[in-house]
Amino acid sequence: MKKRYSFRLYLAGAVAARAGDEMSGPALMLTGFALAGSTTDASSLLAGITISAAVGGPVLGTLLDRTGRPGRLLAVALVLYAAGLGMILLGLGRMPFAVTILIAVVTGLLGPALSGGWTAQLPRVALGDRLPRANTLDAMTFSVASLAGPALAGGVAEAMGAPTAVVVSVVLIALALPAAWMLPARPGRARGARTTSVISDLAAGIRVIVGRPSLARATLTSVVSCIARGMLTACIPLLGERVLGGAGRGAVLLSCAAISALVANAVLARFPRPVAPDTIIWASAATLALATWRQPVVLIVAVLIAGIGEGPQLAALFAIRHRETPEHLRAQIFTTGASLKITGFALGAVIAGPVVNWSLPGALALAASAAVLATLAFFAIPSATVNSSEDRVMSS
Repeated sequence: MKKRYSFRLYLAGAVAARAGDEMSGPALMLTGFALAGSTTDASSLLAGITISAAVGGPVLGTLLDRTGRPGRLLAVALVLYAAGLGMILLGLGRMPFAVTILIAVVTGLLGPALSGGWTAQLPRVALGDRLPRANTLDAMTFSVASLAGPALAGGVAEAMGAPTAVVVSVVLIALALPAAWMLPARPGRARGARTTSVISDLAAGIRVIVGRPSLARATLTSVVSCIARGMLTACIPLLGERVLGGAGRGAVLLSCAAISALVANAVLARFPRPVAPDTIIWASAATLALATWRQPVVLIVAVLIAGIGEGPQLAALFAIRHRETPEHLRAQIFTTGASLKITGFALGAVIAGPVVNWSLPGALALAASAAVLATLAFFAIPSATVNSSEDRVMSS
C-alpha cells in the first residue's frame, strides 16, 4: 500500500516556499533602494516581479489541473522562480535597469505557484472532514511566511547587506522542492479525461469566478485589499527610515501584521468560528486602514490590529474558494485568484511609489482610502443565496 503524503510535509514545504516569496519582495525592494537610492526604482522592481502574475497564474493553474502529477510541475515552477530571483540580483548594477525589470516581469509569471499552486493541492492531502481545519492551518502558513520573510529580509539586509537577503530567499524556496515534488498524484480516473483545450479551460475558470457571486465578491474584495497593501508596502523603506530609524527596520512592520494574523488564525483553528467566511471577508478588509499612522508606537499597534483582520480574511477566502470551485478547475481558480491579488499588490506599489517621493502622508492616506474601498467593493456585487449550513461546515 502506498504511503500517504504527510500533511506536515505539505505545511513545511508551503512555509519554506512562501517565506522565501515573502522575503524576496522586501529584499529586492531594499536592494533596489540601496543600489539606486530611489523609492521609485525600488517599488518598480517590486512591481515588476508581481504585476505579471495576472497572466501567469491562470495558465499555470490550468496546466496544474491537466497534469497527472501536479507536484512535479509545481517543483519546476519553484526552480525557475528561484533562478529568476538570482538573475535579477546579478543584473542589478550590471545591466540596464530596464533589462532587470524585464527579468523580474518574466520571473513574476511563476509567482502564483508559491501561493495558489500549493493551496489547490490541499484537498488531496487533507481528505474529507479534515479539510476545514487544514484550510485554516494552510492560511496560517502565509502568516508564518509573512512574519519570517520580512523580518529575515530586514535582519539580513541590516547585518550582511540587501543582496544577501535575496540569496537567502532563493535558498528558502529551494528547500520547498522535495515537498512539492512528492505531492499526491491526481486520481487515476481523472488522468487523460480532459478533452477540452487549454483556452476552453481558461474560459471556464473565468466564468466560474465571475458567475458565482460569493466567489466574485470575495475575489474582488481581496484584490482591492491587496492594492492597499501594495501601497503600504511601497511606503515601508521611508517609514522605516523616518519613523523607526532605518530603512531595513521598515520590513519589521510587515512582520508585526503577520504576528497578529498568525495568532488570530491559531485561535480560529482551535475554536471554530460562528461567522460565515463571506462575512469575514468584508469585515476584515477595512482593518488595513488602521496601519497608516506615523508615530512609532501607534504605527506598530495599528499594524497589529490590521493583521487581526488580515489573517481571518485569508482563511475565509480559501474556504469560499474550496466551497465554490469545481474539482477539475480547482488549481486554475486558486492560481487565478492568487495572481489577481499579486497583480493588485503590484498596482498599489506602482501607484504609491511616485506618491511616496512627493508626500509620505499622502501615500499613507491613499493606502487607507483603498482599504476602505475594499469593504465597499464587497457590496458592489449583488448577493446570491448561499447555503448557510455550507458556510458553517466550511467554517468549522
